[in-house]
Amino acid sequence: MEVLFGMPSDIDSWMKLVKKVSWNFPGLETADRIEEHKQTVMKFINDNLALCVKEADEVVGVLLFSKKYNMICCLAVDPAYRNKRIASELMEKALTELDRSKNITVSTFREDDIRGIAPRALYKKYGFVEDELIEEFGYPNQRFILHP
Repeated sequence: MEVLFGMPSDIDSWMKLVKKVSWNFPGLETADRIEEHKQTVMKFINDNLALCVKEADEVVGVLLFSKKYNMICCLAVDPAYRNKRIASELMEKALTELDRSKNITVSTFREDDIRGIAPRALYKKYGFVEDELIEEFGYPNQRFILHP
């Protein structure tokens, strides 16, 4: 499995993964919000800002990033494919696409949130440090920064 830029033809498989993990992502609670996210994913795909890992033709890991804001926007791996370095490979590729001479940001769950254990460990592994406490989609999060 390798990290590839997402293609428009990946959208159905991509969204199948999103629906599978949506319970773990504030802001994706309803069918309308998932449809909005689909439109966002298509924009990222069309702008070459969407990375994915596929097993055969099935998308099993995804990452959206923004060059404009120098940030990781969304990272998800199919639960059946976790602990296989997929998230690490996605992060490594994204970091080559972003401007390492500036701060790179990502937001994730707060320290006391059980859903934050794995993502916080991943970001710390790559040198991100804790920053301000924030809220996104009405949910308490924390920003992490990777300094140049």
